[in-house]
Amino acid sequence: MANINDSLAVKPKSKRIFYFDALRAMAIIAVIVIHVFSETMVLFKYGQLPFHSGGWLFEDVLGVCFRFGVDLFLMLAGALSLGRDWDIKTFLGKRLPRIVIPFLFWGFVLSSLLLIFTVVFPDFYWLHDQIAGFLSPVGFLKTLYLFYMAKAICSAPYWFFWMILGTYLIMPIFNKWVANSDMGELEYFLIFWLITCIFDYTLGFPFPVKLTYFVSPIGLVVLGYYLRYTERDILNNPYFAVFLILASAIIMVAISYFYSVPTKFYTFDRYSIFMSLEVIGVFLLFKNAGKFNIHLNFFENPEGIFRKSAFTLAKYSYGIYLIHAFIVVLLVKLLFQFHVYAMMPIELFIIMVLVLTIAIAVLAMAILSRIPYIGGWIGAK
Repeated sequence: MANINDSLAVKPKSKRIFYFDALRAMAIIAVIVIHVFSETMVLFKYGQLPFHSGGWLFEDVLGVCFRFGVDLFLMLAGALSLGRDWDIKTFLGKRLPRIVIPFLFWGFVLSSLLLIFTVVFPDFYWLHDQIAGFLSPVGFLKTLYLFYMAKAICSAPYWFFWMILGTYLIMPIFNKWVANSDMGELEYFLIFWLITCIFDYTLGFPFPVKLTYFVSPIGLVVLGYYLRYTERDILNNPYFAVFLILASAIIMVAISYFYSVPTKFYTFDRYSIFMSLEVIGVFLLFKNAGKFNIHLNFFENPEGIFRKSAFTLAKYSYGIYLIHAFIVVLLVKLLFQFHVYAMMPIELFIIMVLVLTIAIAVLAMAILSRIPYIGGWIGAK
């Protein structure tokens, strides 16, 4: 199969394809944005900020247009893993420890910190109400279980582990198929996947013909592989990528604007057709960005801050994913408790929370990655 030139590509010494690092960095930023949105939208839900105001629209754009982070992670899994010559034992032996060990490590650490904070900071009523009953050995085990099941405070993103675990378990089967398929056969699969996106996840009712085997997230895994290698001109045109992003984002924001109510933002399922088109656009834009023929040293310098930042976020992305919600929730609740949101425009408040979350998460990962033994447990590549 002919490989597309991964043009934004590579430091010779490491053979890393830069646009994959950039996509991984974009994915983790998008995930954090969504959880900042989830924590700050209560200001609108309880009428503390006006419905359909400028701040409301800013929040709505974040909640609607940045819901592609998990989709990107799935597409990257397919782009980097499918179509390769590996067996089930090698694949699972390499991939499963990378996701299981950090999941167990951070679940234990963050559950412990929740219980410690409950004792040390009794004034944190929002934490005390949920955790205080678990201050015992048996209670800790219950907290730990709820954390791993994504049912405890600060643990909402942990559902991703169970989804990606299931995806990895089925990927060896799909890898054999992909490795022996041509692009036309992949397109056949993806057409039915798009049908499930339209019916099951956009219109809200299933397609009359049962298409269980085409349903996301595995569709996104196959899609990532397909978009990496496709030679179709339109899918290697950066302007088409921009069109997909803008068109889908504008449609989603418009629908959300008219269907939201004062107490609830209207959002889209991550597998809806509009989200799927947007994430396709994001993937293609990063892949084909070099074709704009715009040369800026800030973006192209391998030792510059842009590429180093993208590499750092990509390197720590899984660990950041596992800890960012803990940081976001505690940070937002603490700032709410002291009414910091009232001291500045809501847009600035949200950006401040986002920047602080990324900075704290990266700093924590960078410090822990330098500690012997622990560095291998935290989710750093």
